[in-house]
Amino acid sequence: MPPTSNPTLRQRRFGAELRKLRERAGLTATAAGELLGVNQARISMIETGRTPISAERLRSMAHAYECSDEQLIESLAAMTGRRTRGWWEEYRDHVPAALVDLAELEHHATGLRVALVINIPALLQTADHARALFKGVVPPMRQYEIEHRLTHRMKRQGILHRSDPPPYTAIIHEAALRMGFGGPAVTRGQLKHLNDMSELPHVTVRVIPFGADSFPSAGQSFDYVQGPVPQLDTVQLDSTHGACEFLDAEAQLSKYRAVLNRMECCALPPDSSRDLIHRLAKDT
Repeated sequence: MPPTSNPTLRQRRFGAELRKLRERAGLTATAAGELLGVNQARISMIETGRTPISAERLRSMAHAYECSDEQLIESLAAMTGRRTRGWWEEYRDHVPAALVDLAELEHHATGLRVALVINIPALLQTADHARALFKGVVPPMRQYEIEHRLTHRMKRQGILHRSDPPPYTAIIHEAALRMGFGGPAVTRGQLKHLNDMSELPHVTVRVIPFGADSFPSAGQSFDYVQGPVPQLDTVQLDSTHGACEFLDAEAQLSKYRAVLNRMECCALPPDSSRDLIHRLAKDT
């Protein structure tokens, strides 16, 4: 397969996992190439995600690296070949690359868990609420940029409405529910939509009330994207300058899993969360 000059996050992650397997086997790229009958340069191209490989080649590499984790091997095999030309590719020239990568991650996710303090989760926002957020960005975006971001966000939400949606859990601080982005009418519509979405069997919304004594990672918002096996999970952090940061080191994944678990312990149960959201909507 010919190389690509601009690998996606998913392709880069695939290559990085192969590098981890090689390093655990104690092999240099040169030694791995000798075992597999290719040169060191090709190994490097594969590990940077620039050269797609077949599932058969992936299994040969896993065997050479003495990897016995069949679930991981088959999960990596499913990531082989050319990249999926999903709907998100239409936006590659219109929104930041990290948002395109995030949409692809969500599409392939087996589960999603998010934690937010000031904002409503992107996948649960109304169009009016999202537009109000985009209009407040500094520096201001042009109108066509706002529309590109808006349609991209709305299409991302499609994963919650497809025939095989991933389980989705949102932990939201009460502060986010009280932010009046777009004015009272927009806020009421957003809160009603949030409760409507929480009624879906695969969507769980839990609110951390102001009365909670404390909660971990106060002020930080993040998405935890579950892969087919825990090793392929990804954490996405929002930065202060609007970009996305992706984390996948084992220690980082373990930390954010623990943070989410502790935040859930601080949050109200789903029914009580719906009651609180309903009361806030009535008072808006």
